Amino acid sequence: MQIIENSIVGTRSAVLRLTKRGGGPVIVVFPMLHVADPQFFRDVEARLRACDLLVVEGIQGESSALDGMTMTYRVLPADEESGLVEDDIPYGDLGVPFVAPDMSGEEFQEGFDELPWKTRAMLWAATPAVTIGRFFAGRRALLTPDIEVHDLPTRQEELRGEEWDRFFDLLLDRRDDRAVAAVAEVVRDRGDEELEVAVVYGAKHVPGILRGLYRLGYRVVGADWLMAVSARES
Repeated sequence: MQIIENSIVGTRSAVLRLTKRGGGPVIVVFPMLHVADPQFFRDVEARLRACDLLVVEGIQGESSALDGMTMTYRVLPADEESGLVEDDIPYGDLGVPFVAPDMSGEEFQEGFDELPWKTRAMLWAATPAVTIGRFFAGRRALLTPDIEVHDLPTRQEELRGEEWDRFFDLLLDRRDDRAVAAVAEVVRDRGDEELEVAVVYGAKHVPGILRGLYRLGYRVVGADWLMAVSARES
């Protein structure tokens, strides 16, 4: 199942609707790009206002490691001609309750500092090159097949070694588990209510979150697409 799709018209995000047998809250998963066309964020924002509860990604607090990694995409809107913006959805002002079960910056930094030194060195060495490359690519960086995300593991993920397992456990797995745990708590405590719960996380998190929701008995029953980055002339 495609989560982020790239085609001749641009890059699209699949909004996934999940239910479970016997009823309970409906879960709507929004796979996010952290940088996209402004209209994408307005479209997501409009849909979130119709939900009853939001489970939102977001590491709060200082982390030099996280700052370095996010620079690789934060550089894209630096060129105003790209037309791209960072996620500017005002989650606290939507009139919808939300929870943010993500790590703190301190937790993330501690986890990063515990990675093997070779892994950390490779990440620090790669960050400037990736950042510069994306700056010059502009919106084209988000209009290639490499941007696609599927619910099945990629060949690259299947071949990653033990050292990289620890990195991806920090970057994705632990944080995915927290999102799923937040949903599980809602299902447990409010399972008899007709709720629509939005899970708003970066697209790379969505395969892991879906696997967690499947374990809770949820299945995808519908999907529709939102244009994230249109293939206009850059």
